[in-house]
Amino acid sequence: MNADIFACIVGHLGLVAGIYDALGIGEVIDQALPKTRHHKLPHSIVVKAMMLNTLGYSGQRLYMYTNFFKTVPAEHLLGKGISAEDLTDDVLGRTLDAIHKYGATKLYNEITNNIMQRHSLGTELIHVDTTNFSVHGKYEGDAPDGTDSIKITYGHAKDGRKDLKRFVLGLVANQFGIPLFAEAYDGNKSDKKTLIEMIKKTQKSVNLDGQTVWIADSAMYTAENILELGTETLWITHAPETITEIKVLQNADLEMTPGKDSRYAFHVTELTHGGIPQRGVVVWSEEMQKRQEQTFDKMIQAKTEDAIKDLNKIAGVPFVCIPDAENRLKKWRSEHPLHQLKNEKMSSKSIKIDKTRGRPKKDEPLETRYFIEAEVEIDNDLVLRKRQKLGRFVLATNKMDLDAETILANYKGQQKVEHGFRFLKDKCFHVAEIYLKKEERIESLSMIMVLTLLIYAFGEWILRKKLSETGMTVPNQLKKPTQKPTMRWVFQIFMGVTHTVLIEDGRVVKTIVHLTQEQVTILKLLGPECEKYYGLQG
Repeated sequence: MNADIFACIVGHLGLVAGIYDALGIGEVIDQALPKTRHHKLPHSIVVKAMMLNTLGYSGQRLYMYTNFFKTVPAEHLLGKGISAEDLTDDVLGRTLDAIHKYGATKLYNEITNNIMQRHSLGTELIHVDTTNFSVHGKYEGDAPDGTDSIKITYGHAKDGRKDLKRFVLGLVANQFGIPLFAEAYDGNKSDKKTLIEMIKKTQKSVNLDGQTVWIADSAMYTAENILELGTETLWITHAPETITEIKVLQNADLEMTPGKDSRYAFHVTELTHGGIPQRGVVVWSEEMQKRQEQTFDKMIQAKTEDAIKDLNKIAGVPFVCIPDAENRLKKWRSEHPLHQLKNEKMSSKSIKIDKTRGRPKKDEPLETRYFIEAEVEIDNDLVLRKRQKLGRFVLATNKMDLDAETILANYKGQQKVEHGFRFLKDKCFHVAEIYLKKEERIESLSMIMVLTLLIYAFGEWILRKKLSETGMTVPNQLKKPTQKPTMRWVFQIFMGVTHTVLIEDGRVVKTIVHLTQEQVTILKLLGPECEKYYGLQG
């Protein structure tokens, strides 16, 4: 009897493959990008391979995909007859080129619309934001083949790398963090324009159910944007203090109403910026106040040192007359509004006209000069008034029937899209490692990046939903039951799950080992598409 056993880790990759199948992503890609007879692999399988690699904690670059799939059951995850050797950098490049030619944003829209026909994802609250990714390389402009692509160029460096060129990625996500729309932009694209563009494009391309409230950061709050959105498109945003009306409101003496959560207090008013009726909410946050107080105290200390230094400079200046000295003190006060002078007085001194050294001779004509004497102290009343206004920020909305608590809660959901950006830039996933040297392929890869986030966010949402509906739980990192596990933790739960192949006298037996009851529970909740990769479905 001859027998051979082959084993490799499948881990959480079966979950990724199963969710990819359940969402019908491959079907949409096959319809948009049909396989040609010259290529062995359809584009849908290549995209699936990219996503498995991206969520495989491997950090492999494009040209190292073959190495990655030598360590996992490629045929089991991708399809019969597919091996690691099929996934070359040329194959991956051709797929990225095909995506760009078809339109990366267009393809993503078709995928999300297909998913939304299968699942009610929820579009009551939609969050819009942008981030940018730094890249290495020259990127001199247009692609060699003359295609229209994003421009990799210098722009606002959100990561602090002003020395690197970049591209902007715009993301639109629902209240569960599931990305519904994505588009790559030039590296110097302004957020003030991009946010409005994304709102309008999403409204045209995505099937939104019922009334939607759009949530964005302060870049959206310009008079031009507010007028363009009008009254039909409902929104909530953070109003920046750079606008005079907001600055006055934020620093006014207001009666703040404590919230249900004692960490917050509110003052509701009306705003007129942009000519559209709005409800403004001044929010006081205990947490923000604590953060700002630390910065405020450091600022007071620094300004006190500057005030003393400036006073010492003018204290040694001889003034021709008292009015000149008083004018200089007036300027000092305007430059240091948080400080005042104590023990202030003017002293006079007779000095020689010819400025020669030595004591003046008898009957030598002299000039009278005036000198400032004073000490610096903090204006405690003013500082106290400013300290009392720390921790404030202003939210604005054109949905006039929302109360202050709801406005804040909805705006705080903006963290969902910010979490998505952190996911894309997390070194554990290596999604943000950009090694491509063609703008078109970077644009296509950005769509793959967001598609990866889509699988991750959808998996987390659907599992939490099923746990809530069934009343079941899974243990968290502290072994305590939870109905809200992160997908990252779920991936870790599946570490060590192995796919084995036994070949005995020509007979092939495939099986999954090291599968626990906890893992089986998760698989049954996620559905048959995930179960099949772990031998629970035929």
